[in-house]
Amino acid sequence: QVQLIESGGGLVQPGGSLRLSCLASGNFFKFYIMAWYRQAPGKQRELVATLSSSGSTVYGDSVKGRFTISRDNTQNTLYLQMDSLQPEDTAVYYCKLNTLSTMGDFWGQGTQVTVSS
Repeated sequence: QVQLIESGGGLVQPGGSLRLSCLASGNFFKFYIMAWYRQAPGKQRELVATLSSSGSTVYGDSVKGRFTISRDNTQNTLYLQMDSLQPEDTAVYYCKLNTLSTMGDFWGQGTQVTVSS
């Protein structure tokens, strides 16, 4: 069974930075896609960024140039570096693993990010 545990959320002022982490435990195949999503109150969950096992990345339009997704395979950890944060970035951020197999998808429990002065 795969488990994803996010951390690193918190309160930050506009223009500030945060780094989110997602620790993945359990066994999954070498081909996969990991991603960050977010959901603000009253809104649908939206894609923030994806990172495939081959290293290719995709970013949502609203975060391009400000957020960076990366991973440390030795630590089984996915990161999201968020810079130039704005109040509209306030949301619960979720880590997702798409195993590209019959194992299906897994989600973390989410971590709250609040951008406010």
